[in-house]
Amino acid sequence: MFKMFVTLFRGSVTEAGEAIADRNALLILDQQLRDATAAFDRAKKALAVAIAQDQQESARLAATKGRVVDLENRVGAALHAGDEILAREGAEAIAALEADRDAAAAAQALFATEILRLRRHLAQAQTRIAELDRGRRLARASEAVREMRRGRTEAARPHEATLGVAEQTLKRLRERQTQAEAADLALDELDGAATISVTEKLAARGYGPRLKPTADDVLARLRGMATA
Repeated sequence: MFKMFVTLFRGSVTEAGEAIADRNALLILDQQLRDATAAFDRAKKALAVAIAQDQQESARLAATKGRVVDLENRVGAALHAGDEILAREGAEAIAALEADRDAAAAAQALFATEILRLRRHLAQAQTRIAELDRGRRLARASEAVREMRRGRTEAARPHEATLGVAEQTLKRLRERQTQAEAADLALDELDGAATISVTEKLAARGYGPRLKPTADDVLARLRGMATA
């Protein structure tokens, strides 16, 4: 029974850990990408050091080979002159230089192998980091789209109006404004009609100029034209 509880507890812990990892997957991915980039930078520095050391060994090897050639020529001249003692001393120096030459060549071969390995590793790492970065950007874009869709499909909070409700409110407001404008126009027309009616009555009584010609006015004008 105790083992079962332990197993259950471990399972719960694992499930909770996975749930936390799922909820924070983007943050975890960002940090992992930063760690990978830092490791890539360290590998680049290691490659730079290896290249510098390889160049040093190459220069040392070239210098050693030059000294060996020079001493061989000198020892040959000593042998030709019969100076065995000095020739032997030169031969011993050549032997020591050849040992240095062989060691430098072996070191250079090691550095060349390490440089090749680091170059391959860096090329692969750079490709994988670029793919991870593209995947991270795509995941962030997908998450943003998912959040927008979630916001669109979730029910509106009590204190917030949905777009549909807001559109209906605007429609009703415009209808009320249209009705109010029509009522104002009708009132203006009624006021204008009442004013014209009173003016016509006053003009008909002879108070002020007539608003429009009457039949008498037309006859008077025609008589005037006939007698002219």
